[in-house]
Amino acid sequence: MHWADVLADELLKEDKKHVLATGITPSGPIHIGNMREILTSDAVYRCLLHKGGEAELIYVADDFDPLRKVYPYLPKSYEKYVGMPISEIPCPCGKHKSYADHYLISFLESLKEIGVKPRVYRANEMYKNGDYNEAIQIAMENMDKIKEIIQKISKRQLPKNWIPFNILCSKCKRMTSTEAVLYEYPIIEYKCSCGYEGEVDIRQGGVGKLPWRVDWPARWKMLNVTFEPFGKDLGTVGGARDTGERIVEEIYNYPAPKYTVYEFILLKGKGAMHSSKGTALSAEEMLKMTPPEVLRFLIMNNQPNKHIVFDSGLGLLNLVDEYDRWERVYFGKEEPVKGMKDYKKTYELSQPEKTPDEIPYQLPYRHLVTLVQIADTWEDVKKILLRTKQIPKDLSKTDEEHLKQRTTHARYWLHNFAPDIIKFEVKTKKKPQVTLDEKQKKFLSTLKEKIDSIDWKAENIHNIIYETSEEEKIPIKTAFKTIYQIIIGQEKGPRMGYFLSNLDKDFVLKRIEEIVK
Repeated sequence: MHWADVLADELLKEDKKHVLATGITPSGPIHIGNMREILTSDAVYRCLLHKGGEAELIYVADDFDPLRKVYPYLPKSYEKYVGMPISEIPCPCGKHKSYADHYLISFLESLKEIGVKPRVYRANEMYKNGDYNEAIQIAMENMDKIKEIIQKISKRQLPKNWIPFNILCSKCKRMTSTEAVLYEYPIIEYKCSCGYEGEVDIRQGGVGKLPWRVDWPARWKMLNVTFEPFGKDLGTVGGARDTGERIVEEIYNYPAPKYTVYEFILLKGKGAMHSSKGTALSAEEMLKMTPPEVLRFLIMNNQPNKHIVFDSGLGLLNLVDEYDRWERVYFGKEEPVKGMKDYKKTYELSQPEKTPDEIPYQLPYRHLVTLVQIADTWEDVKKILLRTKQIPKDLSKTDEEHLKQRTTHARYWLHNFAPDIIKFEVKTKKKPQVTLDEKQKKFLSTLKEKIDSIDWKAENIHNIIYETSEEEKIPIKTAFKTIYQIIIGQEKGPRMGYFLSNLDKDFVLKRIEEIVK
């Protein structure tokens, strides 16, 4: 049984509406490591609905959190905003309402693309609208109990004058530099390191926020959350989950939600992704380099407690190949092999929308990477595919759109993430300056005579190159190197037979003639 079905079955033991929550602070590029959380929730949500359960998927944007520091991707001028809620800080590019929106809007668009449709809550609106007011009052009435829970479980000492509320300074607009002086419901008197002294009324929305260890369990109660996955950093002994369970049950009188702990997605060569350290690949970029179903597959095909190493280089080609293999197995085009556990549910959960009725037309992603370096547009790629009979003339609009989308992704990957070893340029306008010996020239002359009469197909080209290599007693490696040199000006390149078959035959013949004359 797929891991998402297991989690859904556990929830279905309670006959009630389930609210599956997920969220993140949009303080920087929201990366595919964060995407693991929301896709985990989405998978369980889909399984619940499939099994006839009543469920809602929600996403909470923690955009009332303060900016903690000037991150590597921010200008130094943002130093003056540190400590202010990110919903109140100007947008870095000037095109959005706030700093938070700068990162949040693109992420929400990414969610649409991968087929995740949660109800979105924004923390800054919830605080300002007074949604948290009751939770704040309860926390303030139980501050000694909350303090005792946090200190006992986390094994860390809180300041003597600690209160479960971060006050927003009326003057400097920071909430990390204030200190409570006196509390008598509903007023908190405070002083700020900016020199200001004042008071706030906790019945007014937006005058501050609960600290994370209190905010999280308060939110569970407010939104009736029954399930929420979280990263292993929050699930450590004495971590926010441990204190949250005690606080929600003892202070807010609400059962702690069910959960699963997920491992991090590691970026190959850089380790765990951290936006704050500039070592992250945004979900938006991921969706530009690979189809959305492949990103979903990456998550669905791995148990949440298993870490994933994501390779944005050559590993991406292997990932797409793997997805395509599972797709062929799902539609009965290949037999499943060892390790293809729960392949049907994995494939279905990988689809952004409904599962297709028949297998989409497949072309190897690696081959598309070659084609987009030969042809500049989809129409030019399509002409090559039709000429070489790699696609039928009556290709459906759906399949054409599918292949067109993949070429767009392949081109983006090529320009932004592909290693140099993959890249090449067909020298169509000017022949490369190469120095060949007589054996190489004789090889090319003989090859030209032979290929002039063959049917221009990959296998025929491959065979004729080997045949000519033996006939002219030139090593096959030298033969390949010679052809690459005169076509792309490099000593190595794509698989020779397929590569040449995608080029115009007359162009290849003319190029050989130019070189050997």
